Amino acid sequence: MRRPNARRTESAERNLAFALSEIDRVATANGLPRSVRDSAGLVYRSAVERNLVKGRPIDVLAAASVYCSCRISGIPRTLDEIAENANIGRRELGRTYRHLSKELGLGLSPARPQDYIGRYCDALKLGTEVRERALSLIRKASENDLLSGLGPAGVTAAAVYISAIICGEHRSQKQVAEAADISEVTLRSRYRELADGLGIRIEFS
Repeated sequence: MRRPNARRTESAERNLAFALSEIDRVATANGLPRSVRDSAGLVYRSAVERNLVKGRPIDVLAAASVYCSCRISGIPRTLDEIAENANIGRRELGRTYRHLSKELGLGLSPARPQDYIGRYCDALKLGTEVRERALSLIRKASENDLLSGLGPAGVTAAAVYISAIICGEHRSQKQVAEAADISEVTLRSRYRELADGLGIRIEFS
């Protein structure tokens, strides 16, 4: 008969193997580099060592570790994207991410809209002028307290959409929404709020 310690060790090893496979799966689905996967593995192992995993689903912990790693590495991915590709709820992912970040002392600040500008502009093949204009809009919106409580993906998409029109590099609402992985309804709500709040008068299509 195996001793209890041996059984616990085997169980811990199985859980770790499953967590690492989940990290690899979620990272692959989100197109993330090997460095992010390795970093996420370290986050998960640290959580195990600090006894932060008890009572929490392994797949959620793995996805939260990936999101932590993205934030640490400065690679823009939203909670919605990670949650969707991990097949888990956004709220549960957010709670677990905040738990790990706090208890591991990662010192991660909230995601900022400007972190996503380059990624969305690359996806839409937009030039430097659009990027700079979008960054300026987001800064002005922040100064005017227009961003409180709004998700960074929607705000960034709205700023990019407006900036592309102003700079003569128009992209459709569908194209911008797909690049930001949000609905066209969300995009319309955000760009109207942004335009109204900043007094921008342009024709939206």
